[in-house]
Amino acid sequence: MVDPFEVADASYLVLVNRLGQHSLWPEVIDVPAGWRVVFGGGERQACLDYVEANWADITPTAS
Repeated sequence: MVDPFEVADASYLVLVNRLGQHSLWPEVIDVPAGWRVVFGGGERQACLDYVEANWADITPTAS
C-alpha cells in the first residue's frame, strides 16, 4: 500500500489550523475539519518551500 503523504509526484496542499500550525496534505484527501487551505495544490517541494517561508515559529498561537 502506498502512503499518500509520501508520493513525490502527487499534488499537495498546505493547511493551517486555528493555532497557526501548518500541515502538508495530499490534495486527493478531504481537508479535515478545523483546517483551511492556504497554498496549493502544487508539487510537494513547492508546498514544503511555502511552509518553510511562512511558518518560522512552530509555537502554536493563542486560540
